[in-house]
Amino acid sequence: MADATPHLLTPVTDDDGAPFWDYAARGELRIPACANPECKELRFPPRPCCPHCQSFDTEWRKMSGRGRIWSYVIPHPPLLPAYADLAPYNAIIVELAEAPRIRLVGNLVTSPDAPLNSVPQDRLRIGAKVQAVFTEIDGVHVPRWVLERP
Repeated sequence: MADATPHLLTPVTDDDGAPFWDYAARGELRIPACANPECKELRFPPRPCCPHCQSFDTEWRKMSGRGRIWSYVIPHPPLLPAYADLAPYNAIIVELAEAPRIRLVGNLVTSPDAPLNSVPQDRLRIGAKVQAVFTEIDGVHVPRWVLERP
């Protein structure tokens, strides 16, 4: 189901990050990892070379989609026009459960296609457990987050 506000910003994809968005379209959260058997380090954002061992070999590991809110902000006007009617809404940083050094930015919502302002501000807590969900915006499937215990 498409988002009711298709004029929201969508990611710009490049060759290194394209697999992330391909997997997201399948409802999977995958993170690139070094395919060097002596390294195997996860890396995000996607880039061609492992920052740990400089290998160009990459594999995409499936994550559980579980994490915790590491930080958040409530944007206030002035905002881009597409977001003005949604204020106040949240933007969160999620630390992945199986990869604490990997943090993703998104929004906490009540369901995949819910508006960005669907979670009351008083429900936001640093450390709250969340689960990735995906919604389509202008043909791109983006991760969003829902509370594990609503």
